[in-house]
Amino acid sequence: MTDTSWKPDLSLNAGPKYLSLVRALREGVRRGDLAPGARLPTVRDLAWRLSVTPGTVARAYQIATQEGLLEAAVGRGTFVSTQSRRLGPTEPLYRQPLTDCDDDDGVVDLRSPQLPDVGQTEALKAAMSEAAENLGRQYLEYPGLRRDLFCREAVIEWFSGYTFEPMISADDLVLSHGGQNGINIVMQCCLRGDRPVVLCEEFAYPGFRHAARLNRAEVVPVALDDEGMVPAALDAACRRYGGQVVCVTPDAQNPTTVRMGAERRLAIAEVARRHDLQIIEDDCYTAPVSGLDSLRAIAPERTWHVTSLSKTISAGMRFGIVVAPDGMGEAGRLTAQHSFFGLPRPVTDIITRLFRSGDAMRLRRAAQEVMSRRLEILVDRFAGQEIGWQPGLSFIWLRLPLGWRASTFARVAEAEGVLLRSADEYILQDGAAPNAVRIALAGGVPEERFLRATGRLARILENPPGDLPI
Repeated sequence: MTDTSWKPDLSLNAGPKYLSLVRALREGVRRGDLAPGARLPTVRDLAWRLSVTPGTVARAYQIATQEGLLEAAVGRGTFVSTQSRRLGPTEPLYRQPLTDCDDDDGVVDLRSPQLPDVGQTEALKAAMSEAAENLGRQYLEYPGLRRDLFCREAVIEWFSGYTFEPMISADDLVLSHGGQNGINIVMQCCLRGDRPVVLCEEFAYPGFRHAARLNRAEVVPVALDDEGMVPAALDAACRRYGGQVVCVTPDAQNPTTVRMGAERRLAIAEVARRHDLQIIEDDCYTAPVSGLDSLRAIAPERTWHVTSLSKTISAGMRFGIVVAPDGMGEAGRLTAQHSFFGLPRPVTDIITRLFRSGDAMRLRRAAQEVMSRRLEILVDRFAGQEIGWQPGLSFIWLRLPLGWRASTFARVAEAEGVLLRSADEYILQDGAAPNAVRIALAGGVPEERFLRATGRLARILENPPGDLPI
């Protein structure tokens, strides 16, 4: 039956009305005011009672349904869930690239960058063999907070050429199971309270929102322009919603490829200081060094610089590096220890040997050369189209011409054997997705197949569908 008496007081919570209503729904279920199976008022009815727009109620119902708090039945209404609360994530963060035969009809996966093998296999074999020869008692012990110091000292070389001032040391580093784990470590270290707020670019790497949800945080989108996150929009979001962490990608925004200029970086850092935000600076795509100061250099007291080897050497090794703010390295390593004790000794041994032998930087350069050639192919294929790209980056951002919708283009491309990502996969919450797609470089696919696949995309682009769905 419909719960006709429930009318929450939204003034008890600061911030937007839809989030206040979500909190009221959680509290109503927790206290038993909303019993399992109870039918909630219709969107329009509750909107009228609370003097809010129907869109506010619909958005709150949608979030509570995604959380498993409510159930929606088509034609019957919205009910308090009678099932156990849904546990854990509900969608994959990464979809396995297809492994198929090398023929004209094989599917080419351009959703996520795939590394070419430029010698990694042999280098990893050699590093593993050397590690096995020196296997000792340390493999029987827990990693510990300081037992990875030798690895942290070795990987400092990764940041040669970066603008970090004051210079970083091994004490500033936290080792992680890849970049995504690094983002999680930072959020676990910095977020406080029952429902903290994380601010993100309005369309961004989906891993930000997944990490925020795992840490029970609400994600607030912040507007972008052609230089990335807009400082005034970040300031306004902080004033309205509060916030503890802001996630930005200043060197190569994912998916748009835009780069922040020097003044924009200073402005973002100033807003972060004003509102006491911790900054996650995502550098997992390791775009070529631009000569611009990193946010870690501009605001070293609050910036966590996150990078990994996944896009340049090996995704399978799951090795990431977090440069913590000044004096926060130990806190970051303690957070990692509380989560997984520390990286396995075989991993730190292998990575250390890759760096000390010189293989790591050599492989990085060789992989970037191959990917640069693939990037040239993509830019040439879409000459005359509106694309975003950077030299050395492993994806492009293609804004579609009149006649195409991103979802339609992705479906047609898939039917032609090419997989890519539509812009709506990067949008936060209910924002408006631009009419664009992201196309990643398939470094592991033979160049001839890559040429054929990109040729298909170019032909598709020139022939928009003539019919409109109604």
